[in-house]
Amino acid sequence: MNPRRKSRLNIIISIFLGIAVAVGLMLYALSQNIDLFYTPSEIVYGKNDDPNTKPKVGQRIRVGGMVVEGSVVRDNKSLKVSFGLNDIGPAIEVEYEGILPDLFREGQGIVAQGTLVEPTKLRATEVLAKHDENYMPPELNDQMKKQHQPMGVSEADLKGESARDRQQLGADK
Repeated sequence: MNPRRKSRLNIIISIFLGIAVAVGLMLYALSQNIDLFYTPSEIVYGKNDDPNTKPKVGQRIRVGGMVVEGSVVRDNKSLKVSFGLNDIGPAIEVEYEGILPDLFREGQGIVAQGTLVEPTKLRATEVLAKHDENYMPPELNDQMKKQHQPMGVSEADLKGESARDRQQLGADK
């Protein structure tokens, strides 16, 4: 190989290595800032009931669910508040220090973003409340529909229009 070709080959290899290092650093930086969405059931059992997909303690995540009735505990000396959050399964505890949204209340749907400090405890840096009673984050809505199906509850069951409901209505006559 002549010196000119060798020089060009070294330049091309150097450019590709530089691009590979830059892409690797970008992916590493992005992975540090990704906040994955979970429901309380997914935090306890893992996504799709796979324990290997549970979030790790120290991981930044977003959690969506409903504030458990009677679980809100406020500190009188500071802005600290803790509350339970669940979907249709087990609840997790959320701790937050700051001003809560005006729409925050028990039984309200919220999304909390923060760091998992224990397997079922989230230290939130941000709490968002839904705007109306019909809104639900799409991820949470999909998850709740999936959770209802294995228990034998369908959309028709929830509306009172299932075959079982029609059967019972016929038997009542």
